[in-house]
Amino acid sequence: MMALWSKDPAQKPPTGIEDLRARYAALFARFGAAPLLDYAQGQLGPIPGEWVGAGDRARTMLYFHGGGFVAGSPETHRPLVGRLVEASGVGAFSVKYRLAPECFFPEAVRDGVDAYRGLLNKGVPGGAIVLAGDEAGGGLAFAVALAVRNAGLEMPGGVVALSPWADLSLSGLSMLANRKADAQLDWDMLFLAARNYLRKSNPCDAYASPAWSSLANFPPVMVHAGANEILRDDASKLGDRAADANVPVSVEIYDGMGHLFQTEPGRSEAKVSLSRLAQFVRAKSAVLAA
Repeated sequence: MMALWSKDPAQKPPTGIEDLRARYAALFARFGAAPLLDYAQGQLGPIPGEWVGAGDRARTMLYFHGGGFVAGSPETHRPLVGRLVEASGVGAFSVKYRLAPECFFPEAVRDGVDAYRGLLNKGVPGGAIVLAGDEAGGGLAFAVALAVRNAGLEMPGGVVALSPWADLSLSGLSMLANRKADAQLDWDMLFLAARNYLRKSNPCDAYASPAWSSLANFPPVMVHAGANEILRDDASKLGDRAADANVPVSVEIYDGMGHLFQTEPGRSEAKVSLSRLAQFVRAKSAVLAA
């Protein structure tokens, strides 16, 4: 089954940051309506964001939105975060991390770690926190987990990523193999986003591209992606790194599906994926929850 969304074949590559952000805004507009949940502005330490769901805060998803590190917000991703919260019954804090080019690598990683510290300082055990994200936010969830591990902080209970962008060198074979099948993302978009985010930093730096890093001593990992998207191999690489480190890992690539197919709730594959992700979030955030 092919994705319902189609890419305009006459669409030209983005020429600058405003054009790039407009392309992402069009993508976010396809997410649909957000579930009827509580959405409240909040703060974790110095980091702003949005609480999603009024459930027990003794366990929490710390969520990082996608948007190529240059676009997006907790508000644009309410439909996706809300569906995960609704399916899992676990509330989330959606992080409003700083975006490029105004703020560049590694500021987003620092914001993620500060938000995580904020949860710990509120008395939430690390094992009751699941780091989660989509696209750039999926890679960021892994980068934050790396920074948490390297700082000697208590590790989260799990890491979840939906269609993660975890290799900013754009080296995955699916970048070429799926260039016609991917209805939403393309190499030009990601190249320009990476250039704005990284500036002169190495795209293979572990905190920029966790697909190139060791995931030793990581908590359990779950990654979902569509077989038709250009980021398919980023998901597979994260799975390989987790397996190399003997970390419990589940990578699920859904046949015929595109980027963030979970935002099409009427699809059976979206329902299966959300159910599996929700089950993982519930199980891994319950490790130390009261």
